[in-house]
Amino acid sequence: DKTVSLRKDLSEMHEWITQAEEEYLERDFEYKTPDELQKAVEELKRAKEEALQKEVKVKLITDSVNNFIAKAPPAAHEALKKELDVLITSYQQLCSRLNGKWKTLEEVWACWRELLSYLDAENKWLNEIELKLKATENVQGGAEEISESLDSLERLMRHPEDNRNQIRELAQTLTDGGIMDELINEKLERFNSRWEELQQEAVRRQKSLEQSIQSAQETDKTLRLIQESLAAIDKQLTAYAADRVDAAQVPQEAQ
Repeated sequence: DKTVSLRKDLSEMHEWITQAEEEYLERDFEYKTPDELQKAVEELKRAKEEALQKEVKVKLITDSVNNFIAKAPPAAHEALKKELDVLITSYQQLCSRLNGKWKTLEEVWACWRELLSYLDAENKWLNEIELKLKATENVQGGAEEISESLDSLERLMRHPEDNRNQIRELAQTLTDGGIMDELINEKLERFNSRWEELQQEAVRRQKSLEQSIQSAQETDKTLRLIQESLAAIDKQLTAYAADRVDAAQVPQEAQ
């Protein structure tokens, strides 16, 4: 009987839709690791593509039902037409929901990759600060050399806050959705701790270098005064020597 065959096709398609909904849309997903998230994105993509491939099957069933209705008595029309309408609506909703969920997970995955990118950039900058702090630990030379070291450290510290703000926002977006919250919180805690530690050390080093510059400037000034004084005494003594003045005849400081 044609009606039985059509109803069987409709029923099988309904079962497939119900199974797909239970498997991909009604099941609770937990994404605790990047691998789990990536796997979910790939699963949803396959499910979305599989659902689109079922369009051919739905069209064949639709054509079969419509052809049957065109030839069958009116009494057989209503029930079959209603079942077909329900199937088409359910199928379209399934495709729409699968596509929507896949796009959402794609955006979440992109958000995670972006977070990693910003963290990587900021950690590279922190590495530079670490190296600079080591390089300025025992600066040798006078006020000018120390001043150059201070300037290079201050230039490095003039780093925009944009990346750090982006890290906060991206992390908040993910953890608000329960996505890898433990992993992200751990990464953020480690990054923020290192950031604060190096910032504080950089401020201490800046102050230390400023004090070193001041000390070096004072030392330079004292040396300059000593050199000027020695030059004056040398000139005076040279004059005394030229005039063959006896040491006993000159002031005590010249003696």
